[in-house]
Amino acid sequence: MTSAPLITTPFTEDSSAAEVVLGIDLAGKRAVVTGASSGIGVETARALAGAGAEVVLAVRDTEAGERTADDICATTSRPVEVMPLDLADRASVAAFVDGWEGPLDILVNNAGIMAAPEMRTVEGWEMQFATNHLGHFALATGLHRALSAAGGARVVSVSSNGHMFSAVVFEDIHFKRRPYEPWSAYGQSKTANILFAVEATKRWSDDGITVNALMPGAISTNLKRHVSPEELRRLREAMGASNVKWKTPEQGAATSVLLATSPLLEGIGGRYFEDCNEGGPNQPGSNRGVAPHAVDPQAAERLWRVSLESIGS
Repeated sequence: MTSAPLITTPFTEDSSAAEVVLGIDLAGKRAVVTGASSGIGVETARALAGAGAEVVLAVRDTEAGERTADDICATTSRPVEVMPLDLADRASVAAFVDGWEGPLDILVNNAGIMAAPEMRTVEGWEMQFATNHLGHFALATGLHRALSAAGGARVVSVSSNGHMFSAVVFEDIHFKRRPYEPWSAYGQSKTANILFAVEATKRWSDDGITVNALMPGAISTNLKRHVSPEELRRLREAMGASNVKWKTPEQGAATSVLLATSPLLEGIGGRYFEDCNEGGPNQPGSNRGVAPHAVDPQAAERLWRVSLESIGS
């Protein structure tokens, strides 16, 4: 992703979101976290609110969002707002963007689906790519003016080491001609999350906006609802990760919160992180680091063009 030295921090795979944000004052900052009604999204939002940020939970299920907001308020004494957002629905994304007023300091693109059975949006888009990438792309580009107005805004793109399963297959992104395969579909959507960070930083750094991608780690959350334990075990063995260390949601949110808040990342963008530190190039037989296809600047630029054409911007 870059020839510069890898970014290292004092934090590790064991660090929690609360630990990485300790001592950081986010008073006056405004943050949006997508998919914040479950899993690591909840703990990401909790840590940001606990540090003083005005947090908006952007969620599809607003009732679940309100319960989460009440819980975060109870633990942080900070009010939390809930706004509806369905990333697979272009009208919903547009409504969210139209309803936003003022600057935005932090956008955490956290929501996602994994290894889902074949589903399509009304446009015929494959659902994982539509939700994990295109919806977040439309949201971030739609909020560009708000991010620019903040001065020094940060966008966090939650990816996965699942990006190693597939590059973005530009010739047939939506499985119109090739047989649908859930993990390939998931993989290219997670690759797209990293490519977005590469290209967005290139295009937006002059506006003071930086974008980084991350792998949160292995966490037992609702994200895995489409995957059996046997399937997960088979995949980990195939990736050389059979002895994976499971994280709590608080630990899983740590890298997202680090990228959103840490002074160590001031002005840093277009990079991929895992376990609160920058990941280097992936080595054969390893499930760590970032694959070359996910940081290819030509693929990043092409994905941006294709995404703009898709969402009609």
